[in-house]
Amino acid sequence: MGLVDEVYASTRDFPECELFGLTMQMRKAAVSIPSNIAEGHGRFSFRDFRQFLRKARGSAYELETQIMIAARQRFIEGEREGTLLTQTASVTRLVNGLIRSITQRLPKN
Repeated sequence: MGLVDEVYASTRDFPECELFGLTMQMRKAAVSIPSNIAEGHGRFSFRDFRQFLRKARGSAYELETQIMIAARQRFIEGEREGTLLTQTASVTRLVNGLIRSITQRLPKN
């Protein structure tokens, strides 16, 4: 959730012409991460949960790419880019750990 807050704060100063472009894409990807984790947690099987965790991981990688694009376009500066990338990498590691943990609990086929 902290990453979502940081993305929203970072995109507030993007150019107005990006409101329906990169701004919305970054916000959507950031919101998708905890949303997929929550939805997967509400499911009744580890397989479903793992699938939603994989979607969350995909959104994290999508956000990482969008952060780099925003920096290349000079919508965000170096320090903020670094903070966002660090937070995104941290979230990705946590999601990967959850995926490993869930996978270990699944019966072997």
